[in-house]
Amino acid sequence: MVNIYFWIGFHILIFVILALDLGVFSRKEHKVPLKEALIWVSAWVFLAILFNVFVYFEFGKTKALEFLTGYVIEYSLSVDNIFVFILIFSYFAVPEKYQHKILFWGILGALVMRGIFIFAGVALINRFHWIILIFGAFLVITGIRMLFQNEAHVDPEKNPVVRFARRFMPVTKELHGSSLFVREGGKLFATPLFLVLLVIESSDLIFAVDSIPAVLAISHDRFIVYTSNIFAILGLRSLYFAVNGIMGYFRYLKTGLAFVLAFVGIKMLASFFHFEIPILLSLGVIVIILVFSILLSVVIKKKEESV
Repeated sequence: MVNIYFWIGFHILIFVILALDLGVFSRKEHKVPLKEALIWVSAWVFLAILFNVFVYFEFGKTKALEFLTGYVIEYSLSVDNIFVFILIFSYFAVPEKYQHKILFWGILGALVMRGIFIFAGVALINRFHWIILIFGAFLVITGIRMLFQNEAHVDPEKNPVVRFARRFMPVTKELHGSSLFVREGGKLFATPLFLVLLVIESSDLIFAVDSIPAVLAISHDRFIVYTSNIFAILGLRSLYFAVNGIMGYFRYLKTGLAFVLAFVGIKMLASFFHFEIPILLSLGVIVIILVFSILLSVVIKKKEESV
């Protein structure tokens, strides 16, 4: 069992980084250019690698491989999440200079929800081992559905969370800068940005249903699953601004993600029958699938541009 001081130290590290991000590096609202986004993507990946080195020396090679594999799975699945974010921002016509703030608060909410999901999932597996069969089958079925699913379509007005919010809280018709709430005539109103935040939070909750079981297929260690998930989520915002500029080059990534989900589902099913796929082999298969799908996307895109 991981010492409580590791949990405390990890959360102190995360909160310090987030405080620096919000209070120092992102004090001024601005459109995030591609170069800045790529720098932040590199920074978050570098921090995750540093933490992975810490895991290696503190907990050993197996735990370090579990962390890295879980991180790669969660980070790659986040790309599918990003496509939905782009559609949500487009639907509500949110100016790019405000998107950074919305994603910041959205990620804070995601951290809490992911933590609840992870602890509940590990507790269920430890208490009811047969639930691995359900998680594994769910991942395989989700992978197959993703493979044949059409492009994502978002209609926030049909989102039950948005409907609930509109019923119990008045919403302004126009944006008021980056404010989530404003007072008009002495009455508190939510702004459309608050609705955007609700849609993003509810969307992430849906994605967590897929991604958490996928990481649990790699490890049942709460600390490893939680920290790998959190590092991937923290890098999601900068990845959004990077991917938003080069979205056309990820055409077949969704297909690759479908195969990844199906593979980790098969791995989970196999573990129930005491056939363990080595973690290093799992990592290799996942990386090969993702790299191949990205390379195929780039090659096809360049061929189309040259015609």
